[in-house]
Amino acid sequence: MIIAPAMRVLVSGGAGYIGSHMALVLAEAGYEITIVDNCSTGHRGAVDAVRLAVASASIVFEECSLDERDRIAALMTERRIEAVIHFAARASIAESCEHPLQYWSTNVGATVALLEAMQIATVQRLIFSSTCATYGVADGACTGIDESSPQHPINPYGASKVAAERAIRDFQHANHRGGGSFAAATLRYFNVVGSDPAGRIGEVHDPEHHLVPSCLLAALGRRSAIEIFGEDHPTSDGTCIRDYVDVSDVCAAHLAALHHLRDGSEITLNVGAGRGHSVREVVRACERVSQCEIPTRTAARREGDPAKLIANTREINRLLGWTPLRSLDDSIASAWRWLKANPAGYAEVKRES
Repeated sequence: MIIAPAMRVLVSGGAGYIGSHMALVLAEAGYEITIVDNCSTGHRGAVDAVRLAVASASIVFEECSLDERDRIAALMTERRIEAVIHFAARASIAESCEHPLQYWSTNVGATVALLEAMQIATVQRLIFSSTCATYGVADGACTGIDESSPQHPINPYGASKVAAERAIRDFQHANHRGGGSFAAATLRYFNVVGSDPAGRIGEVHDPEHHLVPSCLLAALGRRSAIEIFGEDHPTSDGTCIRDYVDVSDVCAAHLAALHHLRDGSEITLNVGAGRGHSVREVVRACERVSQCEIPTRTAARREGDPAKLIANTREINRLLGWTPLRSLDDSIASAWRWLKANPAGYAEVKRES
């Protein structure tokens, strides 16, 4: 059956960067939304901003962790949840190499707890936020990495996401053997960038370790320089090459996947722009958009960093009719507008009484 636009959706990690943008898209489309986030890296202010942006939306926010399984299951039952979009995770390669157990606990353990809660509450639809880091050093130099590429992650972040994918797949297969109709879509993102084009919400991390917002902070004089981790990679200018996809396009992919899921279906899709930009190219693009010079300094390569990751997006285009609409400059421009207008992040967003 085709899922109706007015369905009730739980968004885990909905106070985070991508999760809050998804909540905004769902709210504008008329979905009833329940947001679950422990705010360890997310922001209550992001939820407040979504509520302010779509005052008519039905949005419930529960500040709790996914490992509170029974609490989550009760919330799903109370809210009559029909589908879950699962963003809650830790997502820094460098941090995962320093603190791997946090990544196994959050990205794997909490996903298992969420599946158990869904089983208790008989929720049958899941969209899982995964990552291109599951591929590791993939062979896709000419055509891009496709979904059949081997998954050989080279950092704990990627490894934890592979394990979470496997847990979901195993749960689904067991559900089907028992006569169930659990359906799951796994979306492997490449590098997500940009902000809501209307400037209502944006990207806020503390500390900030993503390239584009870090460059823009340097453009504003709030960082002395951008570190470029290695200039001896086997790429055209020696710096890492990544596929950058706009957050609004990523949300559109989730919405398309939600509409596509049928009873028992299982899909795994890359979500990327299908083209790569080196770190040096991204810095220059940020300078071009901001009209500011961005100082850089070279640092040693980071552990767990592949030289090149570019998506092959033929399958998501074929199956969902999805294609990215925004360029890298578009994404940087939206992030720049948000950052200039909200120098304190969400600190000044008014909360509902």
